[in-house]
Amino acid sequence: MSNNKKTKTRALGAIKYSLALLLCLLATGVPRAFADEIPSRVAVQGFVKAEPGRLNLLMRIPMDSVGEAGLPLRGSVGYLIFSEARDDLEEIAGNRILQSIQMFEGDRLLDNPRIDAVRVSLPSSRAFVDYESALANVRSAPLADDVDLYYRQGFLDVLASYPVDSVSSRFSIDARLGGLGLETTTVLRYIVDDGSERTFSYIGNPGRVYLDPRWYQAVFNFIALGFDHILEGADHLLFLFCLLIPLRRVGALIPVVTSFTIAHSITLIASALGWVPSAIWFPSLIETLIALSIVYMALENIVGVKQRHRWMVTFCFGLVHGFGFSFLLTESMQFAGSHLVMSLLAFNLGVEFGQILVLVLMVPVIHLLFKYALPERIGVILLSALVAHWAWHWMAERFVGFMAYDLSLPALDRYFFAGLLQWGALLALSLGVLWLMQGLFDRYFTPSDDSGRAG
Repeated sequence: MSNNKKTKTRALGAIKYSLALLLCLLATGVPRAFADEIPSRVAVQGFVKAEPGRLNLLMRIPMDSVGEAGLPLRGSVGYLIFSEARDDLEEIAGNRILQSIQMFEGDRLLDNPRIDAVRVSLPSSRAFVDYESALANVRSAPLADDVDLYYRQGFLDVLASYPVDSVSSRFSIDARLGGLGLETTTVLRYIVDDGSERTFSYIGNPGRVYLDPRWYQAVFNFIALGFDHILEGADHLLFLFCLLIPLRRVGALIPVVTSFTIAHSITLIASALGWVPSAIWFPSLIETLIALSIVYMALENIVGVKQRHRWMVTFCFGLVHGFGFSFLLTESMQFAGSHLVMSLLAFNLGVEFGQILVLVLMVPVIHLLFKYALPERIGVILLSALVAHWAWHWMAERFVGFMAYDLSLPALDRYFFAGLLQWGALLALSLGVLWLMQGLFDRYFTPSDDSGRAG
């Protein structure tokens, strides 16, 4: 055989081998890849209810998030065989669901949960509208085997119970179900003794959630929440940084920081009382104004304006930042239980702790920078220009998002005039506080003329 024929034969053999390998991969690997694929969005529903001697946990998990997991299937498509699936469903419930959930009675971890019932429900099932309907559904007979349901469709309903000492105990849950999807949203409803529901809605893994927190648990959680928020909010930190660049003396810092604190406390409380527009464009407007406040303060630093009344400008922008704080607080008030006022004050206290930490860390750093690295005036201009450039891009992007909303005039109905009265009351309160602060600051914190310019 010539060399050309040998080469062609080897090439043909390699092609046949590659095709055979590809067919094997298609037959075995691809279905497994699809079976193990993580869904992008998962919605989990749950109920928690205490009964004598037990704490019931009733969950609804999309089948799309649990995969095949050895379930009995029929047909080439992969329809579930419901009459043979109970053991496998219980294994999924125990290994995939309950192992990711920790229940507490007080501070005691509840272990050894018992799986009382499992059931696959159709995608059209609306059984989880209330606890009694969901309980009846999970305890009902399984679907008939002639129902064609693809194994990645429908819901897995699970009823588990934990032994407890008392129905009146304080319970909490740490449900780490965020891994079920790229974004997992959980809606958990706690049935209180009087039959009312307390609803919690969160994304990912929020940590330990107290279903009926004591006052000190709510206070501690909201202090930590406010502290984390000020440290994680880049826009709030940049605003504080702009205030600190030209002002590093205690006498100059106290009026500015105090006015910012009082101002954002006013709008934070007003937001908690519902004195904010319900329009969907309002958060976008506030985020745009927050970026504008950073740009303005940075430009003041660059121009070198007098600092005598800078606390007034800071007060006005502090009102805007308070609305920004309130958006997170509004979402988190669900974790306050019956301690709404204390949680609100604790959140504000956490924000102040975060601001104090920023002041303690930033003031010495800026002082050393201007003392050893940059002349003060050049340093003020350079740092402020960098901040202004950064904030300008934020403002432009947020303004584009704000203008995408429908900004048509509201209807002149009773809701409009009620909101107008609330805004009038808020404005009057702010002006009154501003007047009191002016008298206080003019008396105790009047800066001298030679130190009244930024930089």
